[in-house]
Amino acid sequence: MYKIAVIGPESTGKSVLTKALALHYSAPHVDEYARSYVEQLERPYTYEDVCAIARYQVEAENRIEQKEMRSAATTTKTKFIFFDTDLIITKVWFDYCYKTVPSFVNEQLSKGFFDLYLLCDTDLPWEPDPVREHGDDREFFFDWYRREIEQLSKPYVVVQGLGDSRLQSAIQAIELHFRL
Repeated sequence: MYKIAVIGPESTGKSVLTKALALHYSAPHVDEYARSYVEQLERPYTYEDVCAIARYQVEAENRIEQKEMRSAATTTKTKFIFFDTDLIITKVWFDYCYKTVPSFVNEQLSKGFFDLYLLCDTDLPWEPDPVREHGDDREFFFDWYRREIEQLSKPYVVVQGLGDSRLQSAIQAIELHFRL
C-alpha cells in the first residue's frame, strides 16, 4: 500500500483534497487530528497539546504499518492510503512556536513513512476560521514545508489549481509518480 501525505500551509485545501483523493481511489484516509483537538480546547493550545497531537500522528502511522504487515499475505490490498497532514507540519509548529522539537518527532520522520508528499500551494484564497492563525505567512510556511520534505529526501509534487483542477493535478501527479 502506498502512503501519501497531503500537506501545506493553512487554508490550502488539504482536507478537501485528501477526502476527494480517497473517494476517487476508493481508498482509506486519515483525517487531520490537530484541527479537531484544538477546536475542542477551551484555552490556547500548549506545548503539551502539540506533543499529544504528534503522538497521535505517530500512533496512526504505526497502526497503518501493523495493518500492512498483517495483510501482506493477502492479494486484495488497498493501493493507497491518504493522510491529511503529517509530522512535518507538527515539527515546523514545534520549531516555530516553541523553538524546540521533541526527539520522537524527528525519529519518526527519519523512518520515511510516506511514499509521496502532495504539497498544496497557496494559490487558494485564504479562508479564516477560529483555528487558523497565519494567513499572511502562508508562503513562508510553504517554503519551510518544502525544505523539510527535501531534507527527508522524499518525493513530492506541488499541487495547484482551483476546484476540480486541483484534484486532477493531484491525480495526475500520483499516477505519474506510481506509473499507473
